Amino acid sequence: MAAVGIRAVHKHFGSTHVIRGVDVDIADGEFCVLVGPSGCGKSTLLRMIAGLEEISEGEVAIGGRVVNRVPPKQRDIAMVFQNYALYPHMTVRDNMSFALMLAKQSKVEIETRVKKAADILGLSGLLDRYPRQLSGGQRQRVAMGRAIVRDPQVFLFDEPLSNLDAKLRVQMRTEIKELHQRLKTTSIYVTHDQIEAMTMADKIVVMRDGVVEQIGDPLSLYDNPNNIFVAGFIGSPAMNMIPGTARVNGDGACVDFGDGATLPLPLGTHAADGQGVLYGARPEHFLVTEGAGLPAEVVVVEPTGADTQLYCRFNGQELTSLIRDRTRCRAGDRISLKPDLGRAHLFDAGSGERLTR
Repeated sequence: MAAVGIRAVHKHFGSTHVIRGVDVDIADGEFCVLVGPSGCGKSTLLRMIAGLEEISEGEVAIGGRVVNRVPPKQRDIAMVFQNYALYPHMTVRDNMSFALMLAKQSKVEIETRVKKAADILGLSGLLDRYPRQLSGGQRQRVAMGRAIVRDPQVFLFDEPLSNLDAKLRVQMRTEIKELHQRLKTTSIYVTHDQIEAMTMADKIVVMRDGVVEQIGDPLSLYDNPNNIFVAGFIGSPAMNMIPGTARVNGDGACVDFGDGATLPLPLGTHAADGQGVLYGARPEHFLVTEGAGLPAEVVVVEPTGADTQLYCRFNGQELTSLIRDRTRCRAGDRISLKPDLGRAHLFDAGSGERLTR
């Protein structure tokens, strides 16, 4: 196991600046998830750590050793790809043992490592099958087994679950997390799925356009997003963002949304009088009330059993409320939506930065 340090890393593809000064420290044994929309640079950054892409500027260190000029095979890392990358003419056993054979390990050592990995991943009964005889989930287990037998310092995962169906993705992300807790190997995982990031990570790195927007543990990013990008990207359903104008006077402060609709400023926030703001409220913190709130019309009601999502319209904007119980609301109803002031957020409309005291 080893810590990974990424220091002021840049990547240029010709005149295109893809990675723009990324700094990330990943502790020994940590499970770090790089998350962001397609094209944000997360897979490129992972490939730079692996040695599959050259680093234009900056340094990458693994276990305290700078590896910018170190070939991939000498970095003591193992990578699991999105498309499994299995040899179709080899059995599961041979796919898992191939790297050890190239490293000229003894037959006894190879057999011991393959058996151990197969036991961990539930592949013991599949060792003599070929990839074409396996399901997608089984192939991904083989790809992970091939990485495990190498006993690397760092595991790198490049969107390994994106080819699986929804139910299998949920199962596999649990298995990967359980595997990490068992092996305690430093792991770096790339995904565009924020649910995967939230459920699997010790640390999340949110990226956009080659820049790190925020780093933190899942609940810190969820509770305290730095800006509207992180606030909108982390959390499902996405946070409601309602444009308004801050009104501050001697008696108090509120946000004016027009047509007489106002809300008090969220706790712990501040704004200047007349400042354009975005009022952020997560659907689960936006409750239907009898009292003062935002007057909204229910457009769609989606019961899921455990909870109910209300899609509403206020001032021409769609708002979502997530109710953790049954509701009698129906499409066309007029309701009042009120945020939990202790969990709501305020952002500057111009910069998108969170406004706090």
